[in-house]
Amino acid sequence: MSRNRSSSIPAKRHSYALIFTALGDETRLALVARLASGQPYSISQLTKGSSLTRQAVRKHLRVLENAGMVRGVRRGRENRFQFNPQPIAGVREYLDFVSEQWDQALSRLKAFVEK
Repeated sequence: MSRNRSSSIPAKRHSYALIFTALGDETRLALVARLASGQPYSISQLTKGSSLTRQAVRKHLRVLENAGMVRGVRRGRENRFQFNPQPIAGVREYLDFVSEQWDQALSRLKAFVEK
């Protein structure tokens, strides 16, 4: 990983924390899975077939919007919500960075133990 990319990781920790927090809820994970189909959905469509109220779905969508994973687009009197995959790509970069750090630490430990 380049030095430039790894130096930007600490600056983005807050946004990564928002994403992990948003994905840490089963209901929001289900909403993300549904929205990831690429089709925009209204709140009515997202509540259909579930025990959730419109207000509960709206609350969960707001958390996802704050994390940047969902965008609301106004169409007439209705908001339609779409999935934005960019924040997930950023988290993946962060997880790759952490994984690389662990790999390096384990390599150093192995070299130390094998001396």
